[in-house]
Amino acid sequence: MNTQAMQALAKDIRIALLKSLTHLGFGHFGGSLSIADVLAVLYGGVMKIDPKRPDWQERDYFVLSKGHGGPALYAALALKGYFPEQDLLTLNQNGTNFPSHPDRLKTLGVDATTGSLGQGISIATGIALSHQLRQLPNRTFCIVGDGELNEGQCWEAFQFIAHRKLTNLTVIVDYNKQQLDGSLCDIINPFDLRAKFSSFGFAVETVKGTDIERLYQVLTQKTDRPLALILDSKKGQGVPYLENLPNCHHLRLDQQSRAEIENAIQQLEMSR
Repeated sequence: MNTQAMQALAKDIRIALLKSLTHLGFGHFGGSLSIADVLAVLYGGVMKIDPKRPDWQERDYFVLSKGHGGPALYAALALKGYFPEQDLLTLNQNGTNFPSHPDRLKTLGVDATTGSLGQGISIATGIALSHQLRQLPNRTFCIVGDGELNEGQCWEAFQFIAHRKLTNLTVIVDYNKQQLDGSLCDIINPFDLRAKFSSFGFAVETVKGTDIERLYQVLTQKTDRPLALILDSKKGQGVPYLENLPNCHHLRLDQQSRAEIENAIQQLEMSR
């Protein structure tokens, strides 16, 4: 494990996604930033991948069920060499290979098209089941949003995952406590996520969203049950201006917010 390298990658992911969203002028800032660290751990140390062979059959698979975090995934893929980082500046523009939500037919390195909340975890389940049935060693990792867990389809998938003992699938819950319409607890109280996943038959770990070392330890451990990692994260994570906004799920930048984010980019670049 190279903790410093993964920390550096997390910082670079933040810089790249902020630049792409600021260039566009709007987008999903909060929920992209909250998964930057775990993506750095997955792509920088845990997952078996080969950017030169995006369709390599022996690779580990990644599904971003909360598809609105696409800018973070694109940044991670660019920094790992799937495509030039400069391409990120075409985010969500006409003719782009980088739509607002991931599309596996457009973007190298994207394993599943997502965006309709609740469906990505079912796709990840199917991928993991196919590998289990063929006795293949591939692992699958899936990030779901905490607001996404309002969808009943998620819990149907979790029950199936535990029933089939899909230990080759790791579910990562981005528990950033905010969703599109406001506070998670105000929309639908999630109650005790740890207890709920445990009752569904999962091994459960809760890790602070910025704890790179612990994230690596948990994501590389072997369990006799499917693993649910509850990521204790924060919307806008790593950018104080965004962390302190009442809700930064989606922003359309005005002059002030653009200046604040451009300053944040400069601060991140200076701290490299």
